[in-house]
Amino acid sequence: MLVIVTENVPPRLRGRLAVWLLEIRAGVYLGNPSKRLREFIWGQVLEGVEEGNAVMAWNTNTESGYDFLTVGKNRRIPVDFDGLRLVSFLPPDEPEKAL
Repeated sequence: MLVIVTENVPPRLRGRLAVWLLEIRAGVYLGNPSKRLREFIWGQVLEGVEEGNAVMAWNTNTESGYDFLTVGKNRRIPVDFDGLRLVSFLPPDEPEKAL
């Protein structure tokens, strides 16, 4: 099982992803490709994400049962904690102070 979630990506990337995966909601793609195709799809995401961001998660034989990759600016960042992949939140941007 593979899930890709995109935000603020160009329409051409969304179209490319829809060739191999089912878009179940806007920017949410689902499928069951082979490892080779999964790596190819991620390469397409890396090439086409531009100013947006994306995360790809898939099932694998690890303690958690899944793994994931991210690209682009986002408050959520992956963190390795004793072999477990977790998600850490960055603090929100401080609003600009008026002088």
